Amino acid sequence: MAQRMLEYDFEGSVGFWICTASNAFQRAFNEELAPQGVTFRQAQVLGCLALEGSLSQTDLAERMRIEPPTLVGILDRMERDGWIRRDGDKTDRRRKLIQPTPAAKPAWSKVVLASQRVRERATRGMSAAQLEQLRKLLDTVRTNLEQHLATKEAG
Repeated sequence: MAQRMLEYDFEGSVGFWICTASNAFQRAFNEELAPQGVTFRQAQVLGCLALEGSLSQTDLAERMRIEPPTLVGILDRMERDGWIRRDGDKTDRRRKLIQPTPAAKPAWSKVVLASQRVRERATRGMSAAQLEQLRKLLDTVRTNLEQHLATKEAG
């Protein structure tokens, strides 16, 4: 085996564990969604709207961790398909608020079912107690990182 120039303890890296698990989950989710005619990004838009209600395009792009121009193309297709509408913000006419439409419900149902199938595969062999522990541990990781960012932004 060739010697590696760049060394790192990947096996001891929480970030590596989380990222590789996240990538595998996303690939599995994509595979489930593709035959349903829904893209991962479309599912992400619908998921953000289901979780938080209407969002501005800027807020939605931030939550999805993509550039606003990239989101515009996704939203254009979803609007064309009748899944969303863009309404003017009553407090700021420059902002557009994204709303799901009733036509998005069948697509959302497909997303939910695909998510449930992937979740079942991902958690196979885990007990309810292990799943709860995993949820709590990941919540602790997220909270710690968010608190650090908030402290950094405030200071």
